[in-house]
Amino acid sequence: MTKSILITGCSTGIGHYCAKALHHSGFRVVASVRNPEHLTRFEADGIPCILLDLADEASIKKGFDEAVALCDGKLDALFNNGAYGQPGAVEDLPTEVLRAQFETNLFGWHTLTRMAVAHMRNHGGDSRIIQNSSVLGLVALPYRGAYNASKFALEGLTDTLRMELNGSNIQVSLIEPGPVLSDFRRNARIAFEQHIEINSSAHKAEYEAQLARLNAQSAPQKFTLGPDAVYEKLVHALTAKRAKPRYYVTFPTYLMGYLKRLLSSTWLDKILLKNR
Repeated sequence: MTKSILITGCSTGIGHYCAKALHHSGFRVVASVRNPEHLTRFEADGIPCILLDLADEASIKKGFDEAVALCDGKLDALFNNGAYGQPGAVEDLPTEVLRAQFETNLFGWHTLTRMAVAHMRNHGGDSRIIQNSSVLGLVALPYRGAYNASKFALEGLTDTLRMELNGSNIQVSLIEPGPVLSDFRRNARIAFEQHIEINSSAHKAEYEAQLARLNAQSAPQKFTLGPDAVYEKLVHALTAKRAKPRYYVTFPTYLMGYLKRLLSSTWLDKILLKNR
């Protein structure tokens, strides 16, 4: 039987690639986007696309109901992917900006996941929930505190959910990419410039250096992979008889995952700060 899946954050990058690739490999895909202007991006492929804003609970509920209807009442899988990064030193982050980061990256995912779990329990078939996390859900980096915190929270919440669903018809997995080709860095820079007061910050010199590096970069960051690397892990999480709890993507994630297990947090902090 054809499996159905709802994917969030499909305007560009990982979500866009995975929606098309899964569709062409035989999955019944419902893509979702936050921006109404992006609804037509899948017309040529015949993939239904819906509006779903992860920062708006009403939009999440409406979008989920539409996705289920498009799948004839049976959704088999959810790939939570839509997110953004808010750079800035922790001391420079207004609380409302941190709250907005969590609204999209965690609370919206939680609302959607709860709806999916209730639906999947009800129909009883083999079901999957896959969360697209990050290497920054494993280790922290300076000036990424808001994003770090949202992904650390996601990791803990997802691990708990997986344990609680043990023995049910629902398998839960995390995918943890490092640098992947997408618009993530461009969007993060926009969020940084909108919400962080650079000139009055004690970190002004570091901010300016980071912005200069971003503006000067014409080639992908070292170890960057394409979204197909995430797709490969996603397919395994969706189709394997026993999905893995975690899937690492890119060399930095494998390295940091290994170091986290090997070293104490104190030593790991020193390594990361020295090589930032």
